[in-house]
Amino acid sequence: MTTTATPVPSFIRTLISDDLAAGKNDGRVITRFPPEPNGYLHIGHAKSICLNFGLAADFGGRCHLRMDDTNPEKESVEYAEAIMDAVRWLGFDWGEHLYYASDYYERLYQFAVELIRAGRAYVDSLTAEEVRAQRGTLTEPGQESPYRNRSVEENLDLFARMRAGEFPDGAHTLRAKIDMGAANINLRDPVMYRIQRASHYRTGDAWCIYPMYDFAHPLSDAVEGITHSICTLEFEDHRPLYDWFLDQLPKLPHPRQIEFARLNLSYTVMSKRKLLELVKLGDVTGWDDPRMPTLVGMRRRGYPPTAIRTFCERIGVGKSDSWIDLSVLEDCVREELNETAPRVMAVLRPLKVVIENYPEDQVEEFDASNHPQKPEFGTRKVPFCRELYIERDDFMEDPPKKFFRLAPGQEVRLRCAYFIRCESVVRDPESGEIVELRCSYDPASRGGSAPDGRKVKGTIHWVSARHAVAAEVRVYERLFTAANPDTAKAAGGTYRDLLNPNSLEILRGCRLEPALAAAAVEARYQFERLGYYCLDAVDSTAEAPVFNQIATLRDSWAKAGQV
Repeated sequence: MTTTATPVPSFIRTLISDDLAAGKNDGRVITRFPPEPNGYLHIGHAKSICLNFGLAADFGGRCHLRMDDTNPEKESVEYAEAIMDAVRWLGFDWGEHLYYASDYYERLYQFAVELIRAGRAYVDSLTAEEVRAQRGTLTEPGQESPYRNRSVEENLDLFARMRAGEFPDGAHTLRAKIDMGAANINLRDPVMYRIQRASHYRTGDAWCIYPMYDFAHPLSDAVEGITHSICTLEFEDHRPLYDWFLDQLPKLPHPRQIEFARLNLSYTVMSKRKLLELVKLGDVTGWDDPRMPTLVGMRRRGYPPTAIRTFCERIGVGKSDSWIDLSVLEDCVREELNETAPRVMAVLRPLKVVIENYPEDQVEEFDASNHPQKPEFGTRKVPFCRELYIERDDFMEDPPKKFFRLAPGQEVRLRCAYFIRCESVVRDPESGEIVELRCSYDPASRGGSAPDGRKVKGTIHWVSARHAVAAEVRVYERLFTAANPDTAKAAGGTYRDLLNPNSLEILRGCRLEPALAAAAVEARYQFERLGYYCLDAVDSTAEAPVFNQIATLRDSWAKAGQV
């Protein structure tokens, strides 16, 4: 699929167009999205997904999905399946082109043997600590390993014995023989293979040596015939190594690596390590917690995938790191839901209203529009009776001058129903809290207007107490109190010190109009005057529905209901 009717210009698109104009790759464009299955995807990955699949579609090519599964200790079937689900949810399809780096283990091993035979790789017997100590710094060259000049025969023998499992973990590594004095530290004889006795989620115990990412990645690209390897800026310094491995194996195609700026989104963290830490330490309920920037979290919260794709298009693709404010994503969500979410009435902090002059046994139904700007959405029936619920914030006993909602002696319009006036209040005898309003209604104002032409400035929403659906509603604020949580380091703390203690508010005893009794999982609604909400996919039951707040109606941290 294409991401836009008219592709957004970018430097990457220009480079690909130039390659096609020059006749490179026989006119083919093949990209790939290569996640490591060691965690759940987040919004930063969505940018890469949209970019790679979008470019391939726009240029008439294809995009592969490849699991770069070279670290068995951190990878799992759960993560791999979650990645596939997330890509599909975003609206992309890889067709028959699903691959795994583990598919190529034997070929990668043979490539390594070929490099040994060419004198471009050697078995090193230094410990990991010794390798780090001899690597050098940005200003000082590294030191050559004393094992660097082993003969080809000895290296082949040791490498074969490494594969056969003759040595313990850490006893040897296979390193590329490049240049320990290179200005780019990535070229200082990087490790290609390590001994690691860990069961792989796909290959089991068939291997006890595993390729390093920097070795497996370019060769996997080449094996698949990738034409453009598009990755984030942190791989820019790795590009010479990417090219070096491919240059040593000239029979393979040579993809072009292009780097773009990763997504930095305010009020969250974009590191899988940190996200996993939040999960393990119980700061959130899981990877799919609706406060998380993970795609499973955003899906559970109710973000439409189309809004995420719009966001990725809107922020564009650049070469310089920058921060995108979370409000940009939230605006994309609001824009989408404003067009697609049907309207309903819900009371999150209920205050009971008794209309004293309304017949006790009478029930009326009013026609309510499902979308004020879209008649094609139709209408629904909303029941009305003597006892109602309104928002507690819609009543004040001693209101300021311009408070146009309900107050003693003051009249308001009930959405699509009647005018009512507050006559008195009922208090809890122990706490003194107002627990009920006694009101009267004007029967002539049916439908929300009076025949005498009098004007009422305030309109509030409501639900019938007799027909309401009881529900739990979860209201969210941003996960962190600072735009960049890593600023806590300057004060000697960590990003977790800036977690927002008010990021989740659970409201029980909410009252929703009866139409929501039939809400489907992940169905999205606008609760009139409050915001956008969806039925939770995990905790909801038919007897006890749970709704998640997707977004407020405005770009603010204001509490729902403050109009």
